[in-house]
Amino acid sequence: MSILSTLTINVFGQKAPEVFKTSFSKEALAQKVITVKGDSMSIKNVLKKHKGDVVVLDLWAVWCKDCLAVMKDNSELKEKFPKVKFIYLSLDRSDTAWHKAMEKHDLTKEENYWFKSGWKNDFNNYIDLNWIPRYMVIDKKGAISGYYFVHPKEEQFIELLNTLTKK
Repeated sequence: MSILSTLTINVFGQKAPEVFKTSFSKEALAQKVITVKGDSMSIKNVLKKHKGDVVVLDLWAVWCKDCLAVMKDNSELKEKFPKVKFIYLSLDRSDTAWHKAMEKHDLTKEENYWFKSGWKNDFNNYIDLNWIPRYMVIDKKGAISGYYFVHPKEEQFIELLNTLTKK
């Protein structure tokens, strides 16, 4: 077991998936999320908006203490990588809680979506979501380059963003 896997299990309570996927299934891409304005949109269309960009998907919720504990680190990561598009995918239990959380944590200017369907859905099942926060990195070609990160200060996460933004 790698040091990162041990750290992940011991510190964050999560276990990394055995297989790190590099693309999404049709079902995962078809999963609907809700926009800030209340419209429905597929994950495929969310990602399509950012074709040619490096994207970080940040899965989080306001009820998640671990997610809230890294908000400052998230902000620092965004500042360090201004060319990267950060997309927040909320697992909050209601749209009201999600909107209040965006306000409280100064995320209203960020790109935000909400899984109205909750935790168990085709996207989250496909990516083996077992804990949040969870970060994924999508490269400029739309491939999953970073499948499983749990903290914005992970060395491998930062190295990957450095590599992808220099290309």
